Amino acid sequence: MPLTSRIQTAVDTAIRTGQAGKAPPQLARALDYAVNPGGARIRPTICLSVAMACGDDRPAVSDAAACAIELIHCASLVHDDMPCFDNAPLRRGKPAVHKAYGEPLALLTGDSLIIMAFEVLARAAATDTERAVTLIRVLGESTGMPGGICAGQGWESEAEIDLGAYHRAKTGALFTAATRMGAAAAGADETAWTELGARIGEAFQVADDLRDALYDADTLGKPAGQDAINNRPNAVHQLGVRGAIRRLEDILSGAIASIPSCPGEAALCDMVRKTAERLTPVLPAHHLA
Repeated sequence: MPLTSRIQTAVDTAIRTGQAGKAPPQLARALDYAVNPGGARIRPTICLSVAMACGDDRPAVSDAAACAIELIHCASLVHDDMPCFDNAPLRRGKPAVHKAYGEPLALLTGDSLIIMAFEVLARAAATDTERAVTLIRVLGESTGMPGGICAGQGWESEAEIDLGAYHRAKTGALFTAATRMGAAAAGADETAWTELGARIGEAFQVADDLRDALYDADTLGKPAGQDAINNRPNAVHQLGVRGAIRRLEDILSGAIASIPSCPGEAALCDMVRKTAERLTPVLPAHHLA
């Protein structure tokens, strides 16, 4: 089964489970609205790619890991878009959850998706308890404090931002989780895969900075120029467009070099190269001269 199909099947199953029984109808609909149609599903794709490179001998556990990461990512987007944070009206080309369902249900949607992610991993314990416990631990570290995505959001409320810690937490944490959890799901040493995830996460942050600075809302499917509006650090502001692109290329080269030796190393290198192509933005015409 293609990776996209594995991811979508796992996500759909989790959402249907959350909608079962006497679930409040609006909240049940909001769960699906928040995750479908999905974006590029980069994080779960990385997770499954690493699991396959390491043997993928427990596909059900790998699918649970990929699904849990995507649910956490979608939850973070719901919360990020709310008025108390970015106050963004659009996400993936449609009204943000708080615009479509209201702030109370948006908050509950994000909370429900976070809990759902850990429920998915807990159910995977029926296949392999030890691996499931490792996955729960890694996802917890990457979601909460002191260095998960909650910490990343928290840095934006500080008078002085530790830029490295901010980027590692806000963007890098789930990419590091993706590589570590992919390895753990296949029974490999998850710590050996930390650098690859960190480098991909850093590359994604720089690419996101480039898009935020260069593209308009129609192209992005969400509000543009948010870093400048919210006075957040941005690689383009620090390095210029060309400098940021060179930084992105350097990071991705380092990512490929950091891949641990494994049975599927060649295929994984190819996946990282394709990710690099997807991340590298096409410059608007006025930047090509």
